[in-house]
Amino acid sequence: MLALSRKPGESLVIGNNIEVTILEAKGEQIKIGITAPDNIPIYRKELFEQIQNSNREASEISEHTLKNLDKIFG
Repeated sequence: MLALSRKPGESLVIGNNIEVTILEAKGEQIKIGITAPDNIPIYRKELFEQIQNSNREASEISEHTLKNLDKIFG
């Protein structure tokens, strides 16, 4: 992990087309702005993990269903 110090109004660039700007810092809370192309999804980590878990569960259900169908029609 790269750790950088930035002040409000300062930015960092990721790759060629993602810019992260520190908008405000109050106590333990920091507000950031992200500029990125529309084709790059941006998620809060906890939401991203929920999406990944849902996808994993759906995949497992699909595999289970296919195995049962194979037993019935195989």
